Amino acid sequence: MRLSRHRQCIPSCSSLHRVDEDEVYWRQKRDNEELEWSHDAISQLAQCFTNAMVGPRSWIGGLFNRSTNRRNDKYVDYPFNPLQVQRLQRLQERLQVPFDETRLDHQESLRSLWYAAFPNVILTALISEQWKDMGWQGHNPSTDFRGCGFVSLENLLFFARTYPKSFHRLLFKEGGKRATWEYPFAVAGINVTFMLIQMLDLYSVKPRCLPGVNFAKLLGEDEEAFDVLYCIAFEMMDAQWLAMHASYMEFNEVLRVTRTQLERELSLEDIHRIRDLPAYNLLYQ
Repeated sequence: MRLSRHRQCIPSCSSLHRVDEDEVYWRQKRDNEELEWSHDAISQLAQCFTNAMVGPRSWIGGLFNRSTNRRNDKYVDYPFNPLQVQRLQRLQERLQVPFDETRLDHQESLRSLWYAAFPNVILTALISEQWKDMGWQGHNPSTDFRGCGFVSLENLLFFARTYPKSFHRLLFKEGGKRATWEYPFAVAGINVTFMLIQMLDLYSVKPRCLPGVNFAKLLGEDEEAFDVLYCIAFEMMDAQWLAMHASYMEFNEVLRVTRTQLERELSLEDIHRIRDLPAYNLLYQ
């Protein structure tokens, strides 16, 4: 990925770009769920930014130690309706699909992502140094997908096609006062997918935490709820990045705060559709 110093822009005055005053309390409350940033991951990420990364890309997915949500016994046997169960199972099936660079449909999805991001730039090959311009760690994005599978590519492609203005604003870091060393867009996107899977307890047969249970209800109303939630989470992460004046070594903390805020929104009683989430408006700023 090529790095450049970003010119100062006028910061957004949206109240959603401010860290809540009670954030310190929430951080202390969730200490036992903190996602640990390893020294090895920091080293690899720094190499990524200087285009000096070599060897296996263990940064993706494995960046965080897996941590489980706090599970409440009252949600273990929550009575999901048949449609919610069906859509939850379909989503879980998506999570089991690895990215396969030999599959033509996966290759086509990767090309589609490139042209959604850079419609006027010809992609010379599926393995190319050009991918670094989107924020991949090397010249072959398939190595980055190993941490989260094909669903992470589906999420990025959905974002690009459904909310193109938001997608490009984050890709090109157009909003707010940016850091000298910015987070790599594509790699950050994969980690947002991984964070959502953990937060919603999607590796379990049925979610056993309040955010996961409430999400299953939203999924019953909209089968694209996971993909839309991904776009919202990406926007929230970028808003927190700006609010915290973060740089690349603070990415893990930014993502953790994003998860906390998203859990709180998913716990609101008056959320009946994915578009009822307060942060949904970030997609249209």
